[in-house]
Amino acid sequence: MKYLESTYYFDFEKESVQNLISELNTDIISDTEKTIRIHNKVRDNWKYDPYSISLLKEKYKSSHIAKKQSGNCVEKSIILIACLRALKIPARLHLGKVKNHIAVERLTEKFGSNELTPHGMVNVYLKDKWLKMSPAFNKSLCTKLNVEPLEFDGENNSFLQQYNSDGTRFMEYIDDYGHFEDVPLDFMERNIKEHYPHIFDTDETIKEFKL
Repeated sequence: MKYLESTYYFDFEKESVQNLISELNTDIISDTEKTIRIHNKVRDNWKYDPYSISLLKEKYKSSHIAKKQSGNCVEKSIILIACLRALKIPARLHLGKVKNHIAVERLTEKFGSNELTPHGMVNVYLKDKWLKMSPAFNKSLCTKLNVEPLEFDGENNSFLQQYNSDGTRFMEYIDDYGHFEDVPLDFMERNIKEHYPHIFDTDETIKEFKL
């Protein structure tokens, strides 16, 4: 299956990725349990940071992301997919556009909008079906925002924190770009430039941002 293959971006044969799955690389643990464990590791071991954006190919290699301490939703999805493929569990990248409703002041200031795009999540194939999951928001951030962290049980989709613990609207999907076999960097660059043109006002050639 093509969703098990190593690619330029999902270079899971590299040591930095292999180290992440070393304790899971056994037949004693089920694929479902492996998926739950690596989902939780990626969710919580990389702090969510939507304000660092790169359009450089090498920055989206899973072996590079594995050495970082933070990442945006696409980066965290890439490292999770690479780990799953390394464990022989089919996985692919899914992109969309989301709107946040809580703690949006900085988002609006930096992006000119409370909409984030492209937003990344993961499709994983377990028990003969594709499931959606998102490792983006780490537990400590969820606590700060009064939102329950997303828990993946291996049976159901787990990709949307619609409300916070008080019942206030937190997040909604407003567009779905579908799934991809590999990282569609050209599409991502066009998408970012279309939605946030002000970032490129001073220099169209700029490839990295810290907003």
